[in-house]
Order: sequence, then structure tokens, then C-alpha cells
Amino acid sequence: LPADQVRPIAKRDDVRSVSPNRETKQTASVLEAAAATLSSKVREYSSTTVYTGLDGTGIGIAILDSGVMVNHRNLANAAGVSRVVKSVDMLKSTTNGAQWTSGVNTTSSLQPGSSALASYENLINAAGTVVADPYGHGTHVASVAAGRGFYQSPNSTGVAPNANIIDVRVLNAQGSGQLSDVIEGIEWVIYNAKAFNIRVINLSLAAASVETWQTDPLCRAVRSAVAAGITVVVAAGNFGLSSNKEVHGAIGAPGNDPSVITVGSVNIKGTGGRTDDVVNNFSSRGPTRSSFVDANGVRRVDNLLKPDLVAPGNKILGAGATAAVSAAPTWNALATLNPGLVSAAGGTQAYQQTLMTLSGTSVAAPAVSGAVAIMLQRNPSLTPPLIKAILQYTATPLPGHNLLQQGTGMLNTEGALKLARELRTDIDTSIAAGTISAGATMLLPGASMPSQSSGISGTNFNWSRMAYLGGNQVVSGEALFTKFQPIWDPRLTWANGVVRRRQAVFWSGSGIAPNTFPRYFTDVAAPNTTLLTSGVVRGTALAGTSSMTGKTGAFTPTTTFSNWLIGGSGLVLSEGLVLSEGLVLSEGLVLSEGLVLSEGLVLSEGLVLSEGFVLSEGLVLSEYGTPVSYQFNPLGEP
Repeated sequence: LPADQVRPIAKRDDVRSVSPNRETKQTASVLEAAAATLSSKVREYSSTTVYTGLDGTGIGIAILDSGVMVNHRNLANAAGVSRVVKSVDMLKSTTNGAQWTSGVNTTSSLQPGSSALASYENLINAAGTVVADPYGHGTHVASVAAGRGFYQSPNSTGVAPNANIIDVRVLNAQGSGQLSDVIEGIEWVIYNAKAFNIRVINLSLAAASVETWQTDPLCRAVRSAVAAGITVVVAAGNFGLSSNKEVHGAIGAPGNDPSVITVGSVNIKGTGGRTDDVVNNFSSRGPTRSSFVDANGVRRVDNLLKPDLVAPGNKILGAGATAAVSAAPTWNALATLNPGLVSAAGGTQAYQQTLMTLSGTSVAAPAVSGAVAIMLQRNPSLTPPLIKAILQYTATPLPGHNLLQQGTGMLNTEGALKLARELRTDIDTSIAAGTISAGATMLLPGASMPSQSSGISGTNFNWSRMAYLGGNQVVSGEALFTKFQPIWDPRLTWANGVVRRRQAVFWSGSGIAPNTFPRYFTDVAAPNTTLLTSGVVRGTALAGTSSMTGKTGAFTPTTTFSNWLIGGSGLVLSEGLVLSEGLVLSEGLVLSEGLVLSEGLVLSEGLVLSEGFVLSEGLVLSEYGTPVSYQFNPLGEP
């Protein structure tokens, strides 16, 4: 408007006000702010569509779920090209009789370049599927991890808006599926990880966790992924409340495995700040209650500390899947059965731009997956156990919630990036080559530990400065990151006084790239080795005996525990911790069987849905799915 026309227009009777043509800037998504991605340490916006910083570019996130709507605009790059670089459907494998493994007494993946592999890939190929996500869960999950939603209002941008998505469908149109399909999907991802640079697996699903992590087939599958250098992020589950009672011990599988990052859910109250954040009542609490029977016939419960941390998971805005038909873009099942999920999203529901909201640890997990992608973009050498420790150490504890409710605290992407950038960029290759020894420096030349706090939405928060190791140990100290700790080797898993070494055996031969295609995995007791070096602080003893009413032990408020460690409490290991004869200290924060029951705590031995259905072994479920009949058909291992 020309300046000389302002006054005449202002005099009109039908003009209420005149406003200047101000510069417009990004109205960030609430999720971006809540996950602490909007800072100079991560990324900053200079306009509604232009930003600088880290966005997950080049990192592949595998979404094992109900499918992904490939042509949704949220999942496109700046040029409008879809970032869903591959789509496969494990349900087709069952229908078509495709076999991922071969062999009888020992099983292995299909040989690279073989006709059997080509036939299998052709059978599971899901490219061009019109209704790619009939249930609607997987598309939303993918957009939380990597959605690029600032083209419309409300802004639905995810945590890593330029990461690549690998769509691996393992759930049916009702949001449920077979354990064998999930395992097959994980194994396909491991096999193809190098081809698509898959560095993260997101599992927003769960099966009953009645079997110990040491033998549960789903846990064994995710440990294979971790051993192959893939960070696995898992939803804790939505079973934290039953009949208005807090339920502990309802962490699902594979969230009960010590090698994965298990994520609980936070209600961010629709704001990017943290002063009003609370852990959702529905978010599953620890400890893990999976168990085994020992050689003497005694039942042993794992009792691992879980979840590891929490992330935004209440009424999170994201992409809503429809059929890929512009003339008839029918809604997904979740939106059809629950239209409030769409109306709550607001905005214009145009084809390829449809939005919906979801709540649950299912949407908290991909927020962490997105953060992991950003960390790996900044420092590709980070290993899965090191990534997990960094996320826990830099998390910000929420007041009023304990170690079994929130783990070490709320996801802090800014803090994780600040620490990751100070670390060496050859960690993974040095571990693989055996050229890095216990206690070697982990810092880049000239680098030092950064300030251990983060400014988030105008408020400064201390990092938790703690991590869970050994299943039920709480550790701290800058030595975790200034010195190389052998437990950052992704092939090692330590919990319950047990240390296992899991390692890929790769295909080799003419025309086959070395160390690329895992043939199978070996799993043995780890040899005698140093696990932790001197300087690491063991804080476990600070908590005392676990009591819910006394708020001690595993029920200690995370803020209290964090403040103790920040204040200098804890036992500094002067000689480190060494695995000897297969045994390592196992006395950690454990639940005394029967003690907590007298205090009114409900300990769930499995996952029980409010509708009365009990999830049995072999059935996996998105957090909104309905149980269906199934057939248990696990894949074998050597």
C-alpha cells in the first residue's frame, strides 16, 4: 500500500484498524520448541521457510509401523521431493510366502546378489501403494521425527525436518501385527542399513514383556541392530494407569531391553517452555518386570531402570495419512474412528497437507529419534550406547517425578548437540578397529566439557548429569565423556550383572562389499575386560532402599538425585570397574519383592488393556490398536 493512501483508508467507516506490513518470521512448531531444537546449537529460522543449522540431513530413520504416506507434503524436502526413500511391507512377506532367512540348523540372511534375495525384495516392495498407511499411525510418527510442516499454519514441523525416512510396514490396518513381522522388519533394516544410511530405528509399538531381555526374541533382534551401530528408540507404552492407580512394571518389549532408548511421555501443555511440563499418567513406569527361571527353579525378575528419558507426547500435531488419490483422499482408520483427532489439529485439511493430533509414548519416541538423527548429522561416529548416555546426561529433570516415571528427565536436543560436538569423530571406527583403549581421550583436540546447563525458552535448566548403566546402576561424572568407556562399544550389553557380546558375521565373496551385509549374529558371554574407568561416579548407593512412600531408591525424585550428583555426592571409582569371570557388580536400584506391594503399588506382570484384553507373547500393538488373533512364528538364530 502506498504511504500516501494510509490516511484516506484510515478515515473509512468500514476500516477498524490499519497495521504495518511487518516482516514475518517462523512461527515454530510447539514440538520443535519443546524438544529444545530452536537454538544456535541446533537450528535457527530467518524466515517462515528458511533456517540454518542441523536438520538430520543424510541420516536415515527407519519407521517400523503401520506404513507411511509417501506423498504427504510434510515428508518432502525443500524441492518438494519425498524423503521417504524406501517402502517395504513385511505383511506381504507372510501373504506371499517370502522367506527372509535360509538354512535349517543355522539360519542366515539371503545372499547378496542372489535370485532369492531379488525375489524376496520384489515381493515386499511397497512403492506406489495407494493406501500406504490405512491405520494412520506410522505417517504421524514419521512426521514427528522428521516432518517439514512450516508451509502451513498450524506449524507441524518435527525434530529432524530433512532426515530420510525408510518405511517398513509391520502393523495391519487395525494397528496390530505379529512379532515375527517386526523381527523380520528389524532384520531387513540391519541388512540394508548401509544402502540407505539407516542410523536410527523407531519402534512405536510393544509386545508383552513377560520374558527376560536375555531370551526375548524381539529384544534379541533390537540388540542385533544396536550391535550393528543402529540406535533403536522404543516407546515405553501407555500403561501407567489402571483403575486410577499408578501401575509400575508395565514397560513393553522391546523397551525392556537395556540396549535400547526407552521413551516415556510428557504433557507439554501446548507450550515450548518446561516449567509447566508433567509426565503423563498413562506413560508406562518402570522397572521392567520381565523374568526368567534360574537353574534352581527360582523366578528372577529383571527389574531394570526404565524409561530412560521422556519427551513431548501429549496432543502432538503431525501428518494425517489419507489415500494417495486427490479425488478421493479417504482418511485413515484412526481419524475415521476418532474425528476429534482431526478437528483438534486445526488448519486447512487439504490433500497431501492433512494433519491430526495423537498422544502417547508412540509420539514421544519419534521426537527422540529425530534428536538422534541430528546428533548423528553433527557427529556420525557416535555409537548407540554413547548416544543414549548423552541424551540421559543432558536431559532436564522435571520436578515431582521419580526415576521410574521419567528416567533422567526431559529430552534436551540443544544440550545433547552441545556435548556431542566436543567428542572425537572417529569413535565408532576406532572401536571396530580395536585402536581405542579404556581411558583414552574422548574429546577433540582443544575441546573441553561444555557448561552443563541449557537455556530453553528463556529459562536455564541444569542437565541431569546422570545415566543408567548395567540395568539398575546410576552413574555420573565428566569422565563418562572425557575418557573412553569400553561400554560405549555397541556390541556389549550389560545388565543384571551379566555382560554379553553380540557381533555381526558379514557376507563375503566375489562382488560383495566387505562388512556391509550381516549374514547372522553371534552372542557370547563377554571376555574379561574393563567396563568403566577411574573417575566415573557411581551414585546408586545414594538412593537407599526402594520405597514408594519414602521416595527412596528407585522412587527417588530425579531432581533430588540430580542435585546430589551436581553437589559432588557419589562414589568416584578410583580403579574403574572390571568384568571378571563373567560377573560384575549387580546390586543397584532394585525393587524388594513384596515391599512395594504393601505400599499400594500395582506391579503389572504384563500389559493389560483397559478393555480387558491381555497382550500375549507374539502379538505386537501400536498404542491405539485392537488385539487380533495371531500365530507366533519367530525367526531362528544360529
